Amino acid sequence: MKQFIAFVRKEFFHIFRDRRTMLILLGMPVVQIILFGFAITTEVKNVRVAILDPSNDVVTRRIIDRLDASEYFSVTTNLNTPDEVEKSFRRGDIDLAVIFSEQFANHVYTGDACVQLVADATDPNTATTQTGYAANIISSAGREMLPAGMQVSTIVPEVKLLYNPQMKSAYNFVPGVMGLILMLICAMMTSISIVREKETGTMEILLVSPVKPLFIILAKAVPYFVLSFVNLTTILLLSVYVLDVPVAGSLFWLIVVSLLFIFVSLALGLLISSVTRTQVAAMLASGLILMMPTMLLSGMIFPIESMPLLLQGISAVLPARWYIQAVRKLMIEGVDISLVLTEVSILAVMAVALITISFKKFKNRLE
Repeated sequence: MKQFIAFVRKEFFHIFRDRRTMLILLGMPVVQIILFGFAITTEVKNVRVAILDPSNDVVTRRIIDRLDASEYFSVTTNLNTPDEVEKSFRRGDIDLAVIFSEQFANHVYTGDACVQLVADATDPNTATTQTGYAANIISSAGREMLPAGMQVSTIVPEVKLLYNPQMKSAYNFVPGVMGLILMLICAMMTSISIVREKETGTMEILLVSPVKPLFIILAKAVPYFVLSFVNLTTILLLSVYVLDVPVAGSLFWLIVVSLLFIFVSLALGLLISSVTRTQVAAMLASGLILMMPTMLLSGMIFPIESMPLLLQGISAVLPARWYIQAVRKLMIEGVDISLVLTEVSILAVMAVALITISFKKFKNRLE
């Protein structure tokens, strides 16, 4: 154990001596969380819609058919009570809810028809686009159902935004930037660190020491695990006190899920180090395999539902996708950990699979 602690101290000293590495590790998160928190916008398609229609008349059915026929919406759920609306959002089953008033058709003819659009505003730009498209379709369908020559005011749906009524874009991008930063620091920096030892020939020297190879690898990973936790703390503090993004759910479970994601990222970095020979190759592999897919396919910038099926399939194997979904639910929506079990289970399976493959390939490579 003393030798292991000595290797950990050696790695810390090596990192602290390199100012560029320290700038990347501790400076990049601050810049990214601020820039990404304010700057990015999105577009949507294939919105999952839930309908609450106590009236169930010819007008509401016509509006529902028009929504379902649109390329932007897909009616997937019929609700029976208003209480089911928020429960469906918390489970992640729907993206938009349309609520009609009772005797809707009669009220259309008198100009008193009431319809409410409820959207998940954790992504404010997406919510605005969804409600805007839906409002236009509802108003158009309502006018078409009126008798010829009848003059009546256009149906103007009431919009209700859940979780982010102030429409702050930071609510959407803070979870995404958390996933991006932790993925890049853990995976990219770990892979480069280990490959650097191979490239300079010092890895063989470390392996002939009294410490087992497994502990040498863990010793190289521990500093990045600790620094990633520091970055996580920095991101959360900046999010709460600079971007005014609250932690609506359990801070404990948010940290637990983040630590699990950090472990997955470290295992991925070890896997990259086992299949590359030089630092340049490790950096390129990390950038091409991790950075761009994480930014474009994880749901950080573009809604996954709007992507082609092929890209959705690729997105499913990205650890950042499941981490970002979990953080949005825990941090923004404030749901219980039981509603994040799917994301946590997938990350846990990825962690076991990656660490198993990484250590096996790393051992074979050295032999």
